[in-house]
Amino acid sequence: MNKNCIGSKFDDFLEEEGLLQESDTVAIKRVIVYALEQKMLSEKITVSQLAKDLDTSRSAISRILDPENTAITLNTIEKVAKYLGKRIVLSFA
Repeated sequence: MNKNCIGSKFDDFLEEEGLLQESDTVAIKRVIVYALEQKMLSEKITVSQLAKDLDTSRSAISRILDPENTAITLNTIEKVAKYLGKRIVLSFA
């Protein structure tokens, strides 16, 4: 067991390994996907209806709903946030 790791934060480890930004990005995308899936389930919304509501294609919705695909534009995030009754708060830390 490495005694240097005792008491360190997991974020520190991820940063040292060069993985912090990537893991944050994946986590944010998973939150977006989860929120959309919950709305779709609770309101019985199909992928086709979601595409229509967001004024986009079914293939674009498939990419949005893919938690591993982090290539999502700010414009798309804004549309999704508005659709979910949320707003984007962006900060640089």
